[in-house]
Amino acid sequence: MRPSARRHEVTAESPMAIPMHSDDFKAEVSTWAIALGVTPTEICLAPMRRKWGSCSTRGRVTFSLDLLLQPDQVRREAIVHELIHLRVPNHGPLFRALLAATLRSTSSPQEG
Repeated sequence: MRPSARRHEVTAESPMAIPMHSDDFKAEVSTWAIALGVTPTEICLAPMRRKWGSCSTRGRVTFSLDLLLQPDQVRREAIVHELIHLRVPNHGPLFRALLAATLRSTSSPQEG
């Protein structure tokens, strides 16, 4: 997921997100993973310049440290995007349909 396509621009009108602790973020990812029925082998946070996250063929999901400063909706989209890659490794029609359906159906894994 490219930040240029999804990067949340903070303006004077934008609500500032409260910085999230990395352990809380990883717990959020784990909760989503359970809800989506996937099992990442590892959840990592790292500095990234060009994207919100990545998913390896071995099941490791890595997210940008910048996500800790983003609003819930931006984090949710990035988390769901990368976790769906554990089922569908490309951005084809099936991936896009699963992503859209998941994001449309619930705003948090506890609601679904």
